[in-house]
Amino acid sequence: MSCDFRIVIPARYGSSRLPGKPLALLAGKPMLTYVYEQALKSEASEVVIATDDERIYRFSEELGAQVCMTSDQHRSGTDRIAEVAQQLGWPDETLVVNLQGDEPLTPPEILNQVALNLHQHPQAGIATLCWPIHNASELHDPHVVKVVRDRQDYALYFSRAPIPWERDALELESTSVNTVFRHIGLYAYRVGFLHAYRDMELCELEQLESLEQLRALWNGVKIHCGESLLVPGHGIDTQADLRQVEALLAMEKNPIDSEVSST
Repeated sequence: MSCDFRIVIPARYGSSRLPGKPLALLAGKPMLTYVYEQALKSEASEVVIATDDERIYRFSEELGAQVCMTSDQHRSGTDRIAEVAQQLGWPDETLVVNLQGDEPLTPPEILNQVALNLHQHPQAGIATLCWPIHNASELHDPHVVKVVRDRQDYALYFSRAPIPWERDALELESTSVNTVFRHIGLYAYRVGFLHAYRDMELCELEQLESLEQLRALWNGVKIHCGESLLVPGHGIDTQADLRQVEALLAMEKNPIDSEVSST
């Protein structure tokens, strides 16, 4: 089963930890190239790069991609996508997947999955994905966002703190609860929600956790959070991440050499 959807790739040049990140070289090619190529492998009917920077705009045109120049005043990628939807005149019922410009290893299968999940849950304004956590280091890492869901896979809360907390655990060396999930920062929206989101005020929870999806929950928007069909790809925030992803790409290109070197 499939559904009609679009993909928007928000790509900002400014980054505190890795300036110029979308154009950073990854195995000899700008990172944005990989992200765009993964998007094209999905079932999306349209792929658009959204940026506020002339350098990224020009590079996107060289790729042959559809690109929108957007305001540099947006608070989030979600706001940027809302502007794209307005520029392109997409109807309110249009489904849009937000693929971040620093996720070059995102499997196209989960782009299709998150769009279909939203299509199949008309009461949700947003769909996103999660993946099980099986070790304490991830559970306690504030850079790993956790999510707790209800029985129908709707998000109850997102946090950088360890949730749910195992009350009787003194030293949590491994997670024994089968409902501990990390949130994957991949979203699908309806355009009608995007227009409403722009008018929502920041809430205290969003500011405390630095998680924009809490603004939607605070305003009563349902977020469907299915378990991902595949292991999510490694995102890039730092030079160390770049090197790690380059190593992963090298293993994919030379699987026999990689296997020999590991024995």
